[in-house]
Amino acid sequence: MIGKMITVALGVAVAGAVATPALAQYSQPETQQQPSSAPDTRSPAPAARAVNISRGAVKAIGELQAAVNANDTASYSAKLAAAQAAAKTPADRLMIAQLQLRAATNRKDEPGMAAAIEAIIASGGVAAADLPRLYTAQAKLHYNAKQFDKAAPALERAMASNPNDSDLLLLLAETRAGQGRNAEAVSLLQRAIDARAASGAKAEESVYRRAVALALKGGLPTLDLAHKWVAAYPSPTSWKDAISIYRNTAKPDDATLFDVLRLARATGTLSGENDVALYAFFGIENWAAADAQKVVDEAIAAGTFNASAPKNRELLVALKTAKGRDSASLAASAREVAAAPTGRNALKVGDGFYGVGDYARAVELYRLALSKGSVDANVVNLRIGAALARAGDKAGATAALKAVGGKQAELAKFWMLYLATRA
Repeated sequence: MIGKMITVALGVAVAGAVATPALAQYSQPETQQQPSSAPDTRSPAPAARAVNISRGAVKAIGELQAAVNANDTASYSAKLAAAQAAAKTPADRLMIAQLQLRAATNRKDEPGMAAAIEAIIASGGVAAADLPRLYTAQAKLHYNAKQFDKAAPALERAMASNPNDSDLLLLLAETRAGQGRNAEAVSLLQRAIDARAASGAKAEESVYRRAVALALKGGLPTLDLAHKWVAAYPSPTSWKDAISIYRNTAKPDDATLFDVLRLARATGTLSGENDVALYAFFGIENWAAADAQKVVDEAIAAGTFNASAPKNRELLVALKTAKGRDSASLAASAREVAAAPTGRNALKVGDGFYGVGDYARAVELYRLALSKGSVDANVVNLRIGAALARAGDKAGATAALKAVGGKQAELAKFWMLYLATRA
């Protein structure tokens, strides 16, 4: 999960948020003496920056520092309270809060670390340039504690000077998800994806997965996210999930479902006994028995299709006598449909040629079907585009797919994506 990945780096972020220098490294008025009870911890001090500790607070802060250095937990609380009571200036409060942070970090006390960072911010002694780093550390601590309502404003302050920081966008997205604000979380994840792209990088695949999951959970539009995921990480897994999202979202009719299953076949993601049976049924209906037979045979060999089940036995029997089992029979059918008054059977013969892998003849018959009419032009153009895409004709496929409208328009975008992601 994205949130978990971000949280792993928390220790470094907090430990380095503000260095806690030894009291001796701050300049003092000449009349003051550095308390001998405050040994030098040799922590790095801010470069070229002197801080004056007030006269009345030197002793109490020195004793607090000694307790922190010695990990004296027994006297720490009393020393802290005394130092806080003696503090008069922003420099005093900053030094005390830094010591608080060191003590809490030593104890691995995340609530204490959050309180210390809050005190550092509130001290008035921090340079404006250091505040985003502090707010980020504070937000991560609140996020770890599942205090999302506290983490969110800290992140917003951290991002004020850099609203396109992709890491902070991811953390804010997870924070919004923790608040149950999924729509905002998805929007922030999309911004993080775009921010990474703008910097010439690519968001991790887990970001796309998370965005899709949150969108589905919240009943939000997911198709655009599915497109982006496949475009960035084309793989059988991303294709399978994207096609599943399309099917669940668009609820395609039978004619379109055949083309969806063809896309699954092209991307190597056609699986499951039910989809194999559907592919075989549509192959029979559309004179594409050859390809349907291959799909069934592959599934039987893989052990994913039970050929002995009664319903499947009937399907296999019908498949053996269905049209479109070879190129010769399809060529004879092509001659017959040339004289037909409508394009319905020409479309089926085109499907048959597609099934045997003769994409050029398939396109020829599809175009004949268009010219004769009585067919859905969007369905035919989609299949022309798919055939040309399988044949490797990117220009021709693009032109055909761009002509697709209606219910098939969204599926045409997926075929365009297939075209774009082919090696």
